Amino acid sequence: MRIGVDLGGTKIEAVALDDNNAIVARRRIATPADDYDATTSAIVELVEALEANYDQQGSVGAGIPGAISPETGLVKNANSTCLIGHPLDRDLSQALKRPIRVANDANCLALSEATDGAAGNAASVFGVILGTGVGGGFVVNGELLIGAQ
Repeated sequence: MRIGVDLGGTKIEAVALDDNNAIVARRRIATPADDYDATTSAIVELVEALEANYDQQGSVGAGIPGAISPETGLVKNANSTCLIGHPLDRDLSQALKRPIRVANDANCLALSEATDGAAGNAASVFGVILGTGVGGGFVVNGELLIGAQ
């Protein structure tokens, strides 16, 4: 089982996928306002609730409205400002007792569409998120482009 978490400014949604990439469970809750500890706890509770339905542990990936700085390992540039300056990936890994992958949500969108979505045959894919915040991701020949330029 694979679990994907979409952490947004107003909601957190988690889905569980089976081995055939079919969604087998989905849960959605409001994002706690301006509270890092409550936000991380909410993500952990969503993951554990999905796993309890199937009595198995899944791999977990999360898209966030910001980025993990490669220099510091801390969240930066997040519209959910309570995340800024925290090691979200490490905190979630510790709480769930396993590795967790965390990346910018717009990059996740673009890469997903380029690999197994509507743009699966395209040489380049640009994905944009317009929600509580705005972000974009760009994939060329199946490779996500990272960086300011």
